[in-house]
Parts: sequence; C-alpha cells; structure tokens
Amino acid sequence: MTRRAAVLPILFVLLLVLGGSPAAGQPAPLSGFDDYANTAIRDWNVPGVSVSVVKDGKVVFSKGYGVRKVGEPAPIDEHTQFSIGSISKSFAAMGLGMLVEEGKVSWDDPVSQYLPYFQLHDPYVTRELTLRDLLVHRSGLPEVCGGILWYGSDYSREEVLKRLRYLKPVSSFRSTFAYQSVTYMAVGEVIRAITGKSWDDFTRERIFTPLGMNESNSLFRDLKKSKNLALPHVRIDGKPVAIAYRDSDALGPGGAIVSSAHDMARYMRLLLAEGSLDGKKFYGEKVAQELFTPQMLVPSRPSSRPELKALNSWFSAYGFGWFLREYRGRKLVFHTGGMDGMSAMVVLVPEEKLGITVLSHNDGGIFHPLALRMLDAYLGAPPTDWAGVMLKFRGEGEKKAKDAEAALVAARVQGTKPALELGRYAGSYRDRMYGDLSITQENGKLVLRFSHSPSFTADLEHWQYDTFRLHWRDPMNWPKGFLTFSLDAKGKLKGFAFDQPSLLDVHFNELSVERVPDAR
Repeated sequence: MTRRAAVLPILFVLLLVLGGSPAAGQPAPLSGFDDYANTAIRDWNVPGVSVSVVKDGKVVFSKGYGVRKVGEPAPIDEHTQFSIGSISKSFAAMGLGMLVEEGKVSWDDPVSQYLPYFQLHDPYVTRELTLRDLLVHRSGLPEVCGGILWYGSDYSREEVLKRLRYLKPVSSFRSTFAYQSVTYMAVGEVIRAITGKSWDDFTRERIFTPLGMNESNSLFRDLKKSKNLALPHVRIDGKPVAIAYRDSDALGPGGAIVSSAHDMARYMRLLLAEGSLDGKKFYGEKVAQELFTPQMLVPSRPSSRPELKALNSWFSAYGFGWFLREYRGRKLVFHTGGMDGMSAMVVLVPEEKLGITVLSHNDGGIFHPLALRMLDAYLGAPPTDWAGVMLKFRGEGEKKAKDAEAALVAARVQGTKPALELGRYAGSYRDRMYGDLSITQENGKLVLRFSHSPSFTADLEHWQYDTFRLHWRDPMNWPKGFLTFSLDAKGKLKGFAFDQPSLLDVHFNELSVERVPDAR
C-alpha cells in the first residue's frame, strides 16, 4: 500500500482526480503509441514500462518498453514481473466475494466474529466494525496508518492487527473516507479464518492458478524463482538507481502481489466479464455488481489548472477494492499501486469493455500519462500530451522540495549544542504500539534502530539544541527528517519525537516514544 507507496496510493488517486510484441497487431486507436511511450520513458528518465490492453473480451495489445534494470540489456516484455502494490486489494475483495457467494460469510458480518483479537481504540467501533467497513476505508483510523508496523518488519499480519488498538481514531466511525492498507490485511486474515488457508494460498488456488496467472505471486520467497523480473528503481540526483525488493509478506493483501502485463490482461478480462472467463465461473453477477458499486464517497476538488480540466469528475467514490469516478462521460473503475521504486495502474471502462494496465519500475508516476493516453485514444478524445503535462508537475514538486530544504538550512540555529553529553542519549526506548527502539553511540555519533524493522536505521547528525537530523541508511534514499529529544524540568531524558516526512504508508507521528528506565 499496497503503499508507497509506493509511490503513495492516495497521491496517485489525487493526481488522477486532478489529475513484448502486440497481441494481435497494434490496434488503430494506439497508432503511434510506441513512439509516444519511448519518448516518455526518455523524458521521464525511467528504465521502462509494460502495458496491456483488453477490448471486447480480447487482449488487443501487450508489450514492454525499456529494460528491467538500468545499465543492463535484458528487455522488458509483456511477461516481465512488476510489483502492483495496492492493486492487490482488489484481489482480496474478489476473494472475499467468492466466499460471500458460497454462503460462508456476509459483507456485513462483524469482523470480531472471525478475528476476536482485532480490536480498535474505541470498543464501540470494535464491536460494530464489519467486513464492508474494512473494504471501504471508513473505520475512523488515520489515513494509511500502521505502516510503521509492517514496512520491512518481522511482525506477522496478526501481530500488526493486534497492535492497531493503540492508534487513536481521527474521525468518527463511518463518517470519513481514509484510505488504508491495514484494513485489507484484516480482510486477508478473515479469509484465513474462514478457509483455514493463508490469503496467499487461497488467492493462488482460487484466482491465480485457475485464471492462468502463472506469472503472479504474493510471497517474497517466490521472487527468487523469477527469471523475468523488473527491479525497483529510485531517483537519486535525477537518475534511476536499481534497488533490491523488500520483503512485504506482512503487508500481503494490502499490496504484496507481483504480476505481469500478460497476467493482468487475464485479470481485466475476468473483471469486465463479471466473473466468468473461458468457460470458468469465478463469481456471479451479484458479487460483480458489489465490487464496482460506489460504497463510500471519496472527497475530491476540481482543479483550477486549465491543463487538468479534462480530469475533473462529477463524482468520486470507492467500491470494494476499486476507486470509481467519471472521465469524459464514462464511469471509470481504477486503482493505482505503489511500492518501493515500483508503480502501477489498472483502469477499466465497463461500458466500453475496455481495460488498461501500465506497470513501471520507477516511483515517478509515468503510468498515469501513458494510461490516460491510451484511454483517450479509445474514447475518441483529442490527443493530450499527458506525459509532458505531468512531467511539468513533477518538476514543480522537485523544485518545491529543494526550496523547502534550503529554507530549513537557512533557519538552522548555529552554535548550539545538545543539553546532555551524547552518551546519555543512548539507551532503550519504547512506543506502546510499535515496541522497542534503541539509540546507541557508535564512533562518536548516535544511531537509531527499530527492533523489528532493520530498514529503519538512521545516523543522527546534531542539528540544533536537542534536535538531530535523521540520515537513513536504507537505499530508498528517503528524505532526511528530524528527531528531537525531550527532557523534564529536572533535566531527565523523557523520550523523543519525530518530524519526518511520510515514507510510503509510514507515518512516524503515530509514535509516542518514551525512555525505558535503565535496569538497576
């Protein structure tokens, strides 16, 4: 979720609201798309993408562009695997729908019936929370919360869910849409409770294998078996740099699936055919309708920018695992996905029996303009250089980030020092939700570590007073935040607080870190 990613799922949604070889010869609507895609890849400076298009029940286009890893010749094709991030949520919703159709569960069953250990901060919400609430993001929890528990951690899905009870709600129950990954983790655990199988095994047996999605999986161990895998890439100094995949097994149905354009074409055909494909029935009409029916309104505001006028929609909602909106007079069913250095998008136009998938191994968002370019072509809209428009926005965002960093440096108070000797800041710390953290003194500097998340290791640079700059060691090239220690009136160290930009679904402001007294 997921996230990221991701590349952030909500960021992708806001952008849209605001903003191989051909399978059967290049269709007329996509005439010139090869040149457009290759130009976009060059201008955006990304290694490549993979796309597929289905129309009227058939795969009409499936192709890759660029390379799997920058600096190496192995090409991307329609069988190259990419992370699809939060698009994984739609698989969880579909799987639950299959069980609903079999009479094993109801959309409106209380979650506590299946997961008695899953408790939220408010006992009333715990008692009343239903599976439908999980699917449509209306629990009252903060947006994309709990990432600090699953991102790169060794916590199990069950343990992540148990620890959410310490998160305070930010809105009343069922009043506000707040996009989540952790609630879909709960959906997966409900499936496990009902079937006795992990969500991963259930999805493989009930969706991947019978649908012929042989290039799709959801477990980290399976990535090692792939011989056609695109690597994640991050931008460092404006250039793409390959990084390794991170173990996202804890996230599971929230965003852990890896797939290919070829496999996603089969998935889109199933969705557009309302649950049956090639003589096999996966689910029926009632479930199909629920998946694509607006269940929860999603706030959106029209953009005042002329270049984004076509993206303004007269409605925005969420179904079961899918965003819903209007575009050029048609209902769109879509979802984006983002994980470390990977981003993806699936767009369905049921009225036109049209589906488009764009997979990318760079978190810059190039999937948006390419999907819109293909969408416009099939809807008969005038061609728009969406790649140019959105690249301009990316440049504006990067300039704002540089200006903000320059302002921070200019505002830094020079000549200060910490209130205590460095060694006195070292020790054990604890957050009630997350668990243990530590600060050690190494080679004359402080180092922060999270006990269950090796990814969250940072060197602390003194900034001013009792505030230190966080230099994360992770290759994701995260923005540098701040950590500020707090002392009581007697000068005793109480704990510390973060001022750190969000990382994918990870929000450090969810933590309230206190010093653990030294054992005597």
